[in-house]
Amino acid sequence: MTTNGMPAIRRVVTADDAQGRSFIAEDGPSPAVRLVAERPGYRVTNLWRTTGPDAGVDAPDSISEHQGVSPPKGGTVLRIIDFPPEPGDPRELERMLHATFGAMYRDARHTPRPGEHPGMHRTDTVDYAIVLEGEVVAIMDQQETALRCGDVLIQRGTNHAWANRSGRPARVAFVLVDARTPG
Repeated sequence: MTTNGMPAIRRVVTADDAQGRSFIAEDGPSPAVRLVAERPGYRVTNLWRTTGPDAGVDAPDSISEHQGVSPPKGGTVLRIIDFPPEPGDPRELERMLHATFGAMYRDARHTPRPGEHPGMHRTDTVDYAIVLEGEVVAIMDQQETALRCGDVLIQRGTNHAWANRSGRPARVAFVLVDARTPG
């Protein structure tokens, strides 16, 4: 399945057999792909999660049960997001992002102030964002910076938004780690 010209993500999962020998246990698309009808081209592929600090390497796959943006308490989530280019109309962008947060990310603190990018939000996570394809802009309260293929941003529970102003699709891998924020 392609979305906005971006191919589906292939997920390969390994395991050990009863004799302790490794093998490919699963090879194919993730069972946890989410789309937002009001935001064509936006695709979230959740690939894996750990459910807490004591999760074993042989813990069962529970990614299909995952809801929202944040990982389980003490856990992690691996996801890849395909970002379509932002529309030129600010009201259309606001409508699309409101639909995205309303449909998928209700657990994020999505409270943009007047004049801010409508995607501003905050989570109690440390996020490793790795640009795989294209270009996105990381927006903070006071600054922004363009990230290109191979760039990595470490997002530490701060208020932020993502913008694709490039006119082409972009793909970013995210590893979210549950964390405490000060205060």
